[in-house]
Amino acid sequence: MDILDAGILGIVQGLTEFLPVSSSGHLELGKAILGDNSLPKESLLFTVVLHFATALSTIVVFRKDVAEILRGLFQFKWNEETRFSLKVVISMIPAALIGLFFEEELEALFGGNIVLVGFMLIITALLLWLADRAKNTGKKVSYLNAFVIGVSQAIAILPGISRSGATISTSVLLGNDKTKAARFSFLMVVPLILGKIAKDLLDGNLTENGVETPLLITGFITAFIAGLAACTWMISLVKKSKLSYFAVYCFVVGIVAIIFEYA
Repeated sequence: MDILDAGILGIVQGLTEFLPVSSSGHLELGKAILGDNSLPKESLLFTVVLHFATALSTIVVFRKDVAEILRGLFQFKWNEETRFSLKVVISMIPAALIGLFFEEELEALFGGNIVLVGFMLIITALLLWLADRAKNTGKKVSYLNAFVIGVSQAIAILPGISRSGATISTSVLLGNDKTKAARFSFLMVVPLILGKIAKDLLDGNLTENGVETPLLITGFITAFIAGLAACTWMISLVKKSKLSYFAVYCFVVGIVAIIFEYA
């Protein structure tokens, strides 16, 4: 991997973390088209650095919200910030359980199953199309909503299901305000990313790597900048009900993927 590869991977990570197109699905398609050995095999450390960059970009975009949540939590009262934090914790439960008990089964799905990716992209397209047509409200995310959205996040582990697309669409279809849905979707993933990084550090998985420091810095910077742009853009798209563009894209790519596999 060189500087250009690191920069491209950073941009791809920054964009696909927030835009509803499924980064895992596109990675599987890329491996099928180019061959498993054609894509650079970045180390775990490099991957972690990219995810940390996108988590940081989320914190920057929602810095006022994060500051209010932290201030509220340190008041040690049952206030709005405490309730929101509890909802985030509830939303994390399904994905955490799936990742803990079905890790090997999930890894087996990332073996070039292009038909699965194609159908999952079509499901993502349907969710985005339905969410785009939902009426906007002023409703906040409830505790039950948080769990259901968390289930969507767990399902989005499947290659081809967009995490942001699934969680935002589910929230909007439950009747929540579109801006609040996007805010909750992006903030709920930050603890999961930071928790995964902490787990890798504690397990010692990041001690050995073959990635040079300039590549890590390049990947981090490009992922952070792309994440800032994509996160801000996505909030605007959800508010303006323009997810249908991504729905069409995911549908077309899904159909092409299925045809490609059987051609």
